[in-house]
Amino acid sequence: MAKYHSDSLIAPPAGQPGKIRAAHLLVKHKESRRPSSWKEAEITRTREEAQRIIESYEQRIKSREISLGELALTESDCSSARKRGDLGYFGPGDMQKEFEDAAFALSVGEISPIISTASGLHLIERQVHYPHLFGHYPSPHLKRSPF
Repeated sequence: MAKYHSDSLIAPPAGQPGKIRAAHLLVKHKESRRPSSWKEAEITRTREEAQRIIESYEQRIKSREISLGELALTESDCSSARKRGDLGYFGPGDMQKEFEDAAFALSVGEISPIISTASGLHLIERQVHYPHLFGHYPSPHLKRSPF
């Protein structure tokens, strides 16, 4: 997905303004550029089946039944699933254009509509950074304001 999955979850690289942080949930299909994942050695579902699957995930997230990060842990076809879909920081040119355009257009906390790339179908959530409050990212399990 990215040139690298950034392990920099603390702050964007120094001297590189314009980077954002996002998480995503990926559903691959047999026409994806790499039709395999950590869950399946060979993905055989059609694009239409992948579309139905990701639409059901989108509804669960929108209804607040589950968060994108929680769902990504078990359902995303990306290796970032183990990090709740978190891709770390990335900037212009690091991601596939469709993904990048959608991610940069989001406000912090906003979730994209379904985005199609050569990798498959994505839901993207723009993440926030709280260096002035914590010096690092709060736990993904933090449910209330620190104030």
